[in-house]
Amino acid sequence: MENPSDIDPTLEPQYMMRLKSKCASLNDNTTLVEMDPGSFKTFDTDYFKLVSKRRGLFHPDGALLTDPFTRAYVQRHATGAFKNEFFADFADSMIKMGNANPLTGSQGEIRKKCSVVNH
Repeated sequence: MENPSDIDPTLEPQYMMRLKSKCASLNDNTTLVEMDPGSFKTFDTDYFKLVSKRRGLFHPDGALLTDPFTRAYVQRHATGAFKNEFFADFADSMIKMGNANPLTGSQGEIRKKCSVVNH
């Protein structure tokens, strides 16, 4: 994180400083940073607690707080009181993704940049 424009302004400042100290260079491809510090070995709703505190590791994590529907979902699950609902939602999502039927082989492509078709 060398350029100020590379820093996500939605991150909680102390978390951003911690990441910056661990990832000193944009060219560092070897440093590992936990996506879910404190519960990385368990599958639980702690991710939502981190996102609600603006400590999501990836830009889309913070984007969940910009929409009223997804913000409410994050805040609801950050309480930890709705674990069964979360696990049911997760199972439904996995089924939907499994039924997506993506294009394969020469019919599809893995884009180098999501918003642009490869040339």
